[in-house]
Amino acid sequence: MKNVYLLLFSFLFVSCLGYKELPVEYDYSYQGNFKKYRSFDIMRPGISDSTMINAVIERSILSRMKFLGYRYTENKPHLIIAFKMFQDSLQFNGYVQPEIEDWVRNETDKVAYDQKKFDLKTGTLLIQLYDRRQNRSIWQGYATTLYGGIDFKNDRHLKNAVASILDKYRFWAEGFLEGAGTAENKEL
Repeated sequence: MKNVYLLLFSFLFVSCLGYKELPVEYDYSYQGNFKKYRSFDIMRPGISDSTMINAVIERSILSRMKFLGYRYTENKPHLIIAFKMFQDSLQFNGYVQPEIEDWVRNETDKVAYDQKKFDLKTGTLLIQLYDRRQNRSIWQGYATTLYGGIDFKNDRHLKNAVASILDKYRFWAEGFLEGAGTAENKEL
């Protein structure tokens, strides 16, 4: 029996070593209704753009959003999620803002957008959440590594990047926690 526990502990320890949280920056719109979203879809580009199509990234996004209680639907979702892989380095405009959880708790409309420029290294992943009804981006997160770029051909790097980014989006789907025991939510 001790061997089973030792094996289980070893497996859990080794699996934790595989996840290395990447440095992530994110910013958000003060117009976002972060407590009011329940469903999502993944944006499919109208043109063939290989930087916006990746099955591993899509599965990782689906998994994370379902974990947070969001329902996947192609019919009028509350959120549309897009991603883009940047092979080269780039300068990116972001914003210096209060932590999103703090802002949502205190919601004030009188907060300024203080722009900040980021010099992102090669191999950056950007994930954006759009509010379909408002027709605007309400949250975006971007990750790169400190020691070089994300290897977009490595499934483990991609899953790690998506997890690192979406770990910064900490909002449960509206009504998910209140109905966690219902049969409808158990199907997720």
